[in-house]
Amino acid sequence: MKSFQFLRHALIATTVSACLINISYAADSLKMQLQANKIVKTADGKVSYIAASNAQKGETIQYRATYTNVIDQSINDVAVTLPIPTNMVFTGETKPNSAQATIDGKNYADMPLMRKVDGKIVKVPLSEYKALRWNIKLLPANKSADVSLNTTVN
Repeated sequence: MKSFQFLRHALIATTVSACLINISYAADSLKMQLQANKIVKTADGKVSYIAASNAQKGETIQYRATYTNVIDQSINDVAVTLPIPTNMVFTGETKPNSAQATIDGKNYADMPLMRKVDGKIVKVPLSEYKALRWNIKLLPANKSADVSLNTTVN
């Protein structure tokens, strides 16, 4: 039961954060739908996605946001952000793979994130990533764009 409540709270927090993007668009021209799906490998090695009503430690959850332009004109340069829920660790897998990441919620950079440690440039651990951002260059009228990131339950 704890895992279900956690997942529900994480999904709500992610939805609220992602919906804040809509504030910058007049007349609600951009709608967002968020799905959380557990990634399961079938016996024949194929990948299956099932609604994540609960998740246990170590399971992989994909957060997929569909952004739909609901007006009759194109929208240019839409920046969309998905936070990585607390108690989840980003796996490094995104679609599209053009996402930028942040460890502080303010400064975004291309992945992998790098920093200097003892005079050497090293990769920032994925466990420190807090959110991802994509720039949708063009979203035509009445069309949709999907972004997703995979996480593991910590």
